[in-house]
Amino acid sequence: MTTTTTQPDPGLSPDGDLRIVGKPLPRVDAVGKLTGATAYADDIELPGTLFVKFLRSPHPHARVLSVDTSGATSMSGVAAVITGSDLPTKYGIMPTTQDERALENEKVRFVGDPVAAVAAVDEETALAACRAIHVEYQRLEAIESIEQALLSPTDEPIHDDYAGPGNIHRLAALEFGDVDEGFAKSDHLREDVFFFEGNTHLAMEQHSSTATYVGDQLTLWSSTQTPHYVHRALSKVLDLPMSHIRVVAATIGGGFGGKCDPFSHEMVVCKLAMLTGRPVKCTLTREEVFYAHRGRHPVLMWVRTGVARDGKILAMHFRTALDGGAYGSYGPASTLYTGALQTTTYNIPAYRFEGVRVFTNKAPCGPKRGHGTPQPRFALELHLDKIAQEIGLDPVELRRRNYVKPHTRTVNQLRITSCGIEEVTDRVVQASGFADRIRRPGHGMGFAVSSYMCGAGLPIYWNKMPHSECVLQVSRGGVTLFCGATDIGQGSDSVLATVAAEELGLWPTDIRLVTGDTGFAPVDLGSYSSRVTFMAGNAALMAARKMRGILVGVAAEQMGCSPSVVEVCDGKIGELAFEDAAVLAQERFGVLSTHGTYTPPSDLGGSFRGAGVGPSPAYSYSAAVVDLDVDPRSGEIHLNKVWLAHDIGRSINSLAVKGQVEGGVYMGLGEALMEAQAYRHGLHRQPSMLDYKSPTFLEMPDVETILVETLDPEGPYGAKEVGQGPLLPVIPAVASAVHDALGVWVDEVPVTPDKIMRALDDLAKGREGRFGPKHFPDVPYPTMHKVASPDAAPTTL
Repeated sequence: MTTTTTQPDPGLSPDGDLRIVGKPLPRVDAVGKLTGATAYADDIELPGTLFVKFLRSPHPHARVLSVDTSGATSMSGVAAVITGSDLPTKYGIMPTTQDERALENEKVRFVGDPVAAVAAVDEETALAACRAIHVEYQRLEAIESIEQALLSPTDEPIHDDYAGPGNIHRLAALEFGDVDEGFAKSDHLREDVFFFEGNTHLAMEQHSSTATYVGDQLTLWSSTQTPHYVHRALSKVLDLPMSHIRVVAATIGGGFGGKCDPFSHEMVVCKLAMLTGRPVKCTLTREEVFYAHRGRHPVLMWVRTGVARDGKILAMHFRTALDGGAYGSYGPASTLYTGALQTTTYNIPAYRFEGVRVFTNKAPCGPKRGHGTPQPRFALELHLDKIAQEIGLDPVELRRRNYVKPHTRTVNQLRITSCGIEEVTDRVVQASGFADRIRRPGHGMGFAVSSYMCGAGLPIYWNKMPHSECVLQVSRGGVTLFCGATDIGQGSDSVLATVAAEELGLWPTDIRLVTGDTGFAPVDLGSYSSRVTFMAGNAALMAARKMRGILVGVAAEQMGCSPSVVEVCDGKIGELAFEDAAVLAQERFGVLSTHGTYTPPSDLGGSFRGAGVGPSPAYSYSAAVVDLDVDPRSGEIHLNKVWLAHDIGRSINSLAVKGQVEGGVYMGLGEALMEAQAYRHGLHRQPSMLDYKSPTFLEMPDVETILVETLDPEGPYGAKEVGQGPLLPVIPAVASAVHDALGVWVDEVPVTPDKIMRALDDLAKGREGRFGPKHFPDVPYPTMHKVASPDAAPTTL
């Protein structure tokens, strides 16, 4: 695996010479993780701990008529048994999706929906007690597909408290510019239908939580990406003041979005700790994690595009239908994300989006790495490949003619600042030799691009408070940074430590970190939407620069010089050791504490309904080329190499950035080729790591990572995201490479050997040579909301 970096013009740097930012330094948490000393959530076991197991529904859809717990409560070793009547308050991650209960006592909506919970002296006793609970169900019709959910229910809807007809959760219909006029002016029109099967996060670590209730203080340790939002949900469900609740995000063994929701086991361990007065712990089994899910939505997509003779896009109409599973989760946002970011990559002067999310009796879907954007990216990139082929234009050139430009505003009112899409395209095409590739049967190369956000521009619960806050404290030479951000394996602790160390002339390992703890750290909204580097990084930078100013001031006074000539580096503030400067400052000012905050600019997007999804303070850009061979006799794919260029803005740690890129490529290849959260009669087909297929090191090809630095004007030291963006172009590049190899289109993810063989059979019969959905279902979309756009085209800011 190789990495190269394109450096920007040094004259662009607003920060001058940097000592450690951009260097390939070890992570600050590396030693503990490598030696096994780091404690994860499941490693927490307090004296007297009780263990929780759940009784879960065996039915995908059923009324709960009665729950008899007498057999469980009488068992030796059982401390407490609770049911839905003990936790009746509904909750959810978004204010519009408060539709879950920690335990259901009215109706279960998917296999695995929790009905009762037992706290016992050990897991075996708790499991035996669960088996002793008797539940009487009235089975209802199970809804198992998008098409079925769009029909009028023959039994009863999955939810009865949403405004949409039947099992429709959310509808959207937006138009920017005059799409019909754009189609009328087009020289070439094409429409396609695509399907992206859902998949799950498959984090190595299972979900785990431990709670204590001492006096009037509740403490929860949990493997969560969003301690702030879990804190809020616990206050609501348990009817406790937030000041009496502390949520600690334990070290997390992989999140990828799967630990963003508040979960039932978190509510249950807290309630049981309050009832028993003892520590209570729950670690989900691997099968339970598959049913907790919150992963990638299955999405059916239809896209129609009109282009001029030269390939310039004149209008686009994009429709999506999402299978949301049993509950709302992030569903309203996911729906809008399937349509929001097409315009941040391509200049689309007239754009229409219609989206629908439906409920089905399957595990609830939510955010997974890319959150609603990999599905439309797969569809859009293949759709453009097909247009390029039809009009006789090179697929890279077609894209170049439609790329967005830096410092413009899109037709749907999103603000583009730095934009390295041209550069990442140039670098990946050059490195891979894509333009001059040797054509031979069975060998193919595919190209695709993408863009992604550097954090959501608006909070989940609307308010004007900062999105990220940091407090930096210096005491007798020691430096501690307090921040609510959560390191989920992506290395955000190292980012925050590096930013603080750069400003204070120290090394990242000199910075102590207190993160993800609502009891000690100030608010950060969580680790999602690739927001931490940009938002928490800016907050840390502000706090560190304030502290630097204090230390430089006292050092300059001691040295008898101007603060402007005091150098800060190598553990020294001018002529003083850092510790001595800190003592002088403490003598002068007492407690040395500074704070930093970050709130996104207010002009990131529009004011129409739905405009809250898509705006971001910056967007990253990625381009990928995939090289593979396909056996035309079996459809088996062998991956040779992947080139991926990413516009990082500026690397805070180039080694960590490379790791994130390679991780995104790995996950993208898994989704492209084999991963599927599929069901049969409400049951997950492969609820184990043995049966659910994901790539091993044997399937992982060589990856060449190319980092392009564009220096975003608002990012910390010019940095942008890398957590989610690099995954997006990989999936369509794989499908494009399969077409390049065999001349067939597989318009459905995952691209498996059987689908390839069916497409080859279609080609042999003289047809298109395609496998995928045939039509997009009828959807009762609302009246189109036409939004006034800036001149119906991007405009220079």
